[in-house]
Amino acid sequence: MPVDPELRTLQIDIPARPESLVQLSLLMADEDMNLQAASRLIEGDMALAAAVMKAVNSSLYGLKGRVQSVQQAITYLGMREVAAITFEMGLRAAFPPSADLEPIWKRAAQRGVIMGRLASAMGQDAWAAHSAGLFEECGKAVLFRHAPDHYPSMLRAARGDIELVSLEVAGFGVSHDALGAALCESWGLGAAAVASVRHHVQAQAGGDLPEPQARRAITALSVIARAMMAEPDTLDEVVTRIAPQAEIDVTLALRSARRVLEQLQDAAARAR
Repeated sequence: MPVDPELRTLQIDIPARPESLVQLSLLMADEDMNLQAASRLIEGDMALAAAVMKAVNSSLYGLKGRVQSVQQAITYLGMREVAAITFEMGLRAAFPPSADLEPIWKRAAQRGVIMGRLASAMGQDAWAAHSAGLFEECGKAVLFRHAPDHYPSMLRAARGDIELVSLEVAGFGVSHDALGAALCESWGLGAAAVASVRHHVQAQAGGDLPEPQARRAITALSVIARAMMAEPDTLDEVVTRIAPQAEIDVTLALRSARRVLEQLQDAAARAR
């Protein structure tokens, strides 16, 4: 999809989607997806495949044995999670390596896993949820690449995303949530993922899903994931408040959120 013309006038470049991810998106869109073709596509890019394998074998996924191939990773984790890891590595590779970006990428990986698993447990679109989680903060990487001498200090100065958005608009004329949504559109993510990235700051800060928004469930999962990552003691309260706004059964949402949190805690415990 084309980038919003208003953003083009700001002369802030949106990185192009790598060709390997274009092909992977086409495979993911096929209801009868060829898993071997997907595996070969990922393995065809040696640097990408190596990065995927490193991520799969990290403590985040909590696998008991070491995975030796992309095909084996697909067997253990499923195609959605492996495809999402591939998108994560492709997204990272689109930006210059920097210690300032590492916390963003670390949160992106964890958030993507959380949102994908929550969606799967609640009968929502798990691919849209996982990709929305991965891309939620990507607008910060866009601004970092645009102003590497100025933006890191802005990141450190802000006490939260609401304050950061104000600083970004004052300094650049656009905020990271709008830029992130533009990148999602240009990389071909679905409308629900784009909407979640565009509205996540407002939804997480206020506790209410923005109106109007057709596919609100993915944004609701973003709010739940933030509680799980930053304030797990508030998880039940957040789920109880946000699930009805997205027409998600509260009992199902609570059960799913608690289960995913336990999975993450168990994986972290095994890694120690």
